[in-house]
Amino acid sequence: MNVASDLAPTTEAELSEILSDHHARRAPLRIMGGGTRVENRAAGEALSLSRLSGVVTYSPGEMTLIARPGTPLAEIEQMLAAEGQALAFEPPDMGAVLGGNGTPTLGGTVAANASGPRRLLAGACRDHLLGVRFVDGRGRVMKNGGRVMKNVTGLDLSKLLAGSYGTLAVLAEVVLKTLPLLPARTTLSFPGVTEDIALRIFTTALSTPFEVSGAAHVGGTVYLRIEGLEGQLAYRRDRLLALLADHRPEVLDDAPWQAIRDVAHFAGGGPLWRILCKPSDAPGLCDGLRAMGGDCSLDWGGGLIWYRGPGNPRALAPHATLVRREGAEGPAFPPLAPAVARLQDGLRRSFDPAGILNPGLMDA
Repeated sequence: MNVASDLAPTTEAELSEILSDHHARRAPLRIMGGGTRVENRAAGEALSLSRLSGVVTYSPGEMTLIARPGTPLAEIEQMLAAEGQALAFEPPDMGAVLGGNGTPTLGGTVAANASGPRRLLAGACRDHLLGVRFVDGRGRVMKNGGRVMKNVTGLDLSKLLAGSYGTLAVLAEVVLKTLPLLPARTTLSFPGVTEDIALRIFTTALSTPFEVSGAAHVGGTVYLRIEGLEGQLAYRRDRLLALLADHRPEVLDDAPWQAIRDVAHFAGGGPLWRILCKPSDAPGLCDGLRAMGGDCSLDWGGGLIWYRGPGNPRALAPHATLVRREGAEGPAFPPLAPAVARLQDGLRRSFDPAGILNPGLMDA
């Protein structure tokens, strides 16, 4: 293999060879997945993981899946659905938001810790990660975690790599737990409400034991999703309708959860920001963001704000990530507190001492 020209490995050994060579030359690499998670402005030669693809093994009875990072999410979801299972954290497809033709992949999902509306009930991607095989910045192949849900291996590096955006190591294999696909679902809709009223609805619904699996506010409408067995569903729906009767809810059998998951309402034009906050702060933040000249939507019961518009939301909300630039400048990721920055720098030096993996991504 010619590592100087062929940067689309098909095997773990080829990936290790590329990283070892670039470490020795201190040559930076820009890690490329499906191109549907973030605008990657990192310096260096592109390293595509698209050919490091395929499901290694899937055990429906053990509810575990092992696959390589370039495996398309659609392929995995189709395979799981055939067995009545799913990735419970509902990974989004941000391709339309970023205006590209990329394909969401498993590796990109884990590297970004990408999680959809069901995160508020099922947890984030990293919560479903059982183990990984990865290649560090020296080209060393390592593994962490296991292939069963009861595995215990000490320090859980897999959780550390989830959300690191390829700045610590390059994934070579991912082990995820799967969960049964719930057979029935319905949605309560509350049209024409403000973020203040949305927060009251979220607070009431999410404080019940009825396992609301989606709580979003898009275009002035609140959507609450409940899922489960048919008998459970009817009971939970009726109890929530009674609790929230003052807000005049409507029942929808076909609600736009895929569009909400993929932020389709902000798919075209303008800078797009992803803001994490305390749900109780969401209404005030949205008022301030709209004063800047843009528009907002809420997910995760108010814990996630999507803002499309001008200005820099970090003046109001420090945990703001610039997902789509469209002319906006400055770092895509929010600055870290000094103590956290020192810890992060120490981790990078340990995993990637030559600094070849996505250099500048967090600062570009």
